Amino acid sequence: MTEGNLPKRGIAAIVPDEAPTADALFGAIGGVRGIIESLTPGLMFLVVFTVTGQLLPSVVAPVAVAVLALIVRLVQRLPVLPAVSGGVGIALSAGLALWTGRAADNFIGGFVINSISLLAFVISLLVRKPLVGVIAKLIAPQTEWLTAAAPRRAVTIASVLWAVFFALRLSIQVPLYFANLTAALAATKLIMGLPLYASMLWVTWMLLRSSHTPKL
Repeated sequence: MTEGNLPKRGIAAIVPDEAPTADALFGAIGGVRGIIESLTPGLMFLVVFTVTGQLLPSVVAPVAVAVLALIVRLVQRLPVLPAVSGGVGIALSAGLALWTGRAADNFIGGFVINSISLLAFVISLLVRKPLVGVIAKLIAPQTEWLTAAAPRRAVTIASVLWAVFFALRLSIQVPLYFANLTAALAATKLIMGLPLYASMLWVTWMLLRSSHTPKL
């Protein structure tokens, strides 16, 4: 399978005129393998930190899981880009935590990503180019997502919801970080991670599909 033939994920996997099914949603978040690879590192950190309270094993465990996921993909001759991209982020987070000596610093990378994502959605709304609409235009260019009334309303609402999603993550997780409540932060990140992300994809999918009016 070439990179050009890789299945799209996340918002890019949304096909506006298709009915949002459970199978399609699983595909958008990477399928069963994607779910396991996304949840296991964070779960390992939470379990190991809760049991040991030690920095080193807590940050090494997720890295080991990421390396294992990469090896399995290599053995099975599957695309390694998802495992590599996730593994790099996990390794950088672990390195930062080991450098500072604070387990909570393992989550700074997530704060940066959420902050950049929030900023991108807010700016897109301020310049009246909702980011979901820009992405939808690339997927289904036959629809006037940014000009026609109904599609524009849908992508605007979806973009606002995504901005709220990232803002909510930050507003809950950052105070836990500064309070040094590392276990609570790890648990919250898991809860507000893939499950909430999948729900956001589903809502976005429904909004785009309900307003999709392709040109004849």
